[in-house]
Amino acid sequence: MDLRVIGVLLLVPLLDIMLLVVLATQLGGVVTVALVVLTALIGLLLARAEGRHTLQRLQRKLAQGEPPTDELLDAALLLVAGVLMLTPGLVTDLLGLLLVLPPTRYPIRVFTKRYVVKPYIDAQTGGFASGNVYIGGFPNADEGGDPGEEFFRQGMDEGRPGSEPVDIDEDAYEFSDAEEPDDDGDDSTDRRA
Repeated sequence: MDLRVIGVLLLVPLLDIMLLVVLATQLGGVVTVALVVLTALIGLLLARAEGRHTLQRLQRKLAQGEPPTDELLDAALLLVAGVLMLTPGLVTDLLGLLLVLPPTRYPIRVFTKRYVVKPYIDAQTGGFASGNVYIGGFPNADEGGDPGEEFFRQGMDEGRPGSEPVDIDEDAYEFSDAEEPDDDGDDSTDRRA
């Protein structure tokens, strides 16, 4: 994991504690606890309502036969928002509120899709999921000659010492028509074990 991500994850609880200490000295302990509980309840009610709305959009997309990619990402962000709302603190409640509200969730979803989901899927599929695959032709094509000849010969020689391609003439193949009658005169095929 990147050290910057770990630093941000450690910074959020530190800011939460500092803000709670400042509020407790200014407003009093009971008011601060009531404020934390109130923001958590309001955030969880909003997350629940948005979760139902997202589930309806997901079901609608599935009924239409379309992939619900944005809805699944919204559901994941709402899950993270719920966890942040349950964590005591005003900074985590604010971050959870940013993930719950649709106007602020949309840019977060776009950022997550572009910089987290797409690179992960490209790494897992070798670029086939997004279309970022190598389409440059055969290696050594610019050296002249047949573009794939060196590549073909290299593949033939790998793992098999002394192996050379074998050319077979047309006379080496023996063809027989499956519809010709046998020597007995009937149309049954000859079954040999």
